[in-house]
Amino acid sequence: MSEPVRPDELRVSDVERTAVQERLRRAVADGQLDLHDFDVRLQSVWATKTRGDLARVTADLPEPPPPPPPPAPRQVFSADDAGTALRVLTIIWACAVAINLVVWGTVSLATTQFLHPWWLYVAGPPGAVLAVLYAFGIGRPGR
Repeated sequence: MSEPVRPDELRVSDVERTAVQERLRRAVADGQLDLHDFDVRLQSVWATKTRGDLARVTADLPEPPPPPPPPAPRQVFSADDAGTALRVLTIIWACAVAINLVVWGTVSLATTQFLHPWWLYVAGPPGAVLAVLYAFGIGRPGR
C-alpha cells in the first residue's frame, strides 16, 4: 500500500502560482522587495512544481499589513456649514441693502425730493427670510 502524499509534495496549479505572484507584487509595492529580487522570485514561482517549493519563495516575507479601515461617512452638511452659509447670506444681503440705500439717498439728495423708499423692497423680503431662518435656529451654532 502506498503512503499518502504530504501537503508539501502536492503539485501546484497556475491559480496558486498567480496568488503567490500577486503576493510578490504587493511586497514590491510595500518596499519589502526590490525589482531584481522580485524578478528572481517570480521566475522560481513559475518553475515550482510542489506547494513546499512555492511556500519557500515567500517564507521570508512578513504577512502584509491589513488594509486600512474604510473612512467614516462624512455628513454632507454640518451645523458649522449652515452657520457659515447663514453668515455669508447675511453679508450679501447687507451689502445689497447698503448699495441700494446709498443709491436711493444719492438720488433723493440730487433731486432734492424725498423719493419713495424703494430700497425697502430689496431689504424686506430677503431680510425676513434670514430672520426666520435665524429665529428657527437654522444656521446658528449649537450650544
